[in-house]
Amino acid sequence: MDERDADLKKELNATLQARRELGDEYESALVDSFLEKVDQRIDGAVERRVRRQLAEQQMTVARDSRSPKATDTWGERFGFGIVSLVLAVPLSAIGGGVAHLPGLLVAWLGIVGVNVVQAARINPGLFGRRRPQRQDDAWED
Repeated sequence: MDERDADLKKELNATLQARRELGDEYESALVDSFLEKVDQRIDGAVERRVRRQLAEQQMTVARDSRSPKATDTWGERFGFGIVSLVLAVPLSAIGGGVAHLPGLLVAWLGIVGVNVVQAARINPGLFGRRRPQRQDDAWED
């Protein structure tokens, strides 16, 4: 039994003691007073839970609005791919002309690396990194 339940039990005992002392004519008023205190306790618990859920939803919305997916469009992805291919030609020529096959491999590893990073930024679950699913504990206080 936690502290709040102990306080409520004390209130109930005090109400019952007052009923014994005051008699039956005040029973209705005493019961209404006790129920009002219980209602206030329930309202407070519900309000805390609603505030916590609202804060969690606002944090989720804020996180999602900052994610790259929220601002990334098909045109940006297409443009990135075109720029990557256009730059691949001179980089391949420079790498192959200066260092032959190793230079060509380094140039293409760089191109592929940049595209992999871009793909991972756009699709966070692409390479097996998925966001963990959260258990909904809405009824726990």
